[in-house]
Amino acid sequence: MAAHTRAAREVPMDFKQLSYFLTVVNEGTISAAAKKLHMTQPPLSTQMKALEDETGCLLFERGPRSIRLTDAGRIMYERASALLHMSSRLMEELADCRRGSHGTLRLGVVSSVGSTVFCRCFLDFHRAYPDIRFEVSEANTYQLLESLRDGLIELAVVRTPFPVGAFHCVPLKKEALTAAGHKSFFESSDLERSILPLSSLAGKPLIIYRRWEEILTDAFHAQDLEMSVLCKNDDARTTAFWADAGLGIGILPQAAVPLLSHPDSIWKPLDQSLPPSTIAVIHSKHSSLSTVAKTFADYLQDVFCKKSEPP
Repeated sequence: MAAHTRAAREVPMDFKQLSYFLTVVNEGTISAAAKKLHMTQPPLSTQMKALEDETGCLLFERGPRSIRLTDAGRIMYERASALLHMSSRLMEELADCRRGSHGTLRLGVVSSVGSTVFCRCFLDFHRAYPDIRFEVSEANTYQLLESLRDGLIELAVVRTPFPVGAFHCVPLKKEALTAAGHKSFFESSDLERSILPLSSLAGKPLIIYRRWEEILTDAFHAQDLEMSVLCKNDDARTTAFWADAGLGIGILPQAAVPLLSHPDSIWKPLDQSLPPSTIAVIHSKHSSLSTVAKTFADYLQDVFCKKSEPP
């Protein structure tokens, strides 16, 4: 008997046998189960005998009108029901993954976007795909590029400029750069302007992104203006918080303006002498996207394309 049991354990039962067994129990007789399964009785009886041989246990006793489960049969019925339910749920979840409606999205977002522009996007996306979970990394653009290279995230929402070479890049939204700070840093004539010329910033203490330094320097020099940098940093929040504290004038993308909270802080769009800041979604050219990541990337393109369409 021990040898028979060991042999039985070496031959795994399959889900079809378990399904047949549950049908037999639920229908009460092998003949009724065979009718339910659209098969003849002898092959079904053979399957039940094979299942008993594989388990080394008598699972049910055949009566004149119905079967009666043994103790082993009752255990088999409970466990088989759970296994088949889990199998069904597994297939549903895998199908959801194929459709992009289930899984975990590993996403990187620059701070000037994650806490401002994308708040509504995340809410709407979550409502449309409630079974998708998020792992969000907030960092500056260059840190997110590195995370993409290392495979720590699949998608990143970043800002230009950055070296595009190794990445597939889809522009989402262009934003004018703005000058933000305490109103005491601005002339009264500047406060009345809707767009601020670069000359209004000449000689003023500026708070800038480090990677925008070259662009800003070229723009100031092109107009023969003095550029005075108080602070270079790598995060929109730092620029906004320093400007909001009255330390100087921050050069910010427009999406970061909501980070300002002081009642005396103001902001003005800068003129076209500076290139706009473009929000883009990117991923590595050297790795394929999961269905969940592709679903989110397609969603972003759809949302921002609609926003850019004329009414």
